[in-house]
Amino acid sequence: MQLNTPALCRLGALALLITGPTPALAYMGPGLGLGAIGSALGIVGAVLLAIVSVVWYPFKRMLRRMRGSSAAPANSPHSKPQA
Repeated sequence: MQLNTPALCRLGALALLITGPTPALAYMGPGLGLGAIGSALGIVGAVLLAIVSVVWYPFKRMLRRMRGSSAAPANSPHSKPQA
């Protein structure tokens, strides 16, 4: 079967109609919208907090080494109790 120009145009139009968007015809209330926004902000916040925590720990260790305070604080769980 050989495709001529009109048949090729019909096939292209059919492909565009099949792949085109269709309306969802669904109602999204304010509760669902606020929940989706809250979930998105929670995910973004968790990712940012993870990045900050990964960066903060080595930075804190570097500051502690620069200050030269290798001794543990008095109320640290790793410090020895005083008799």
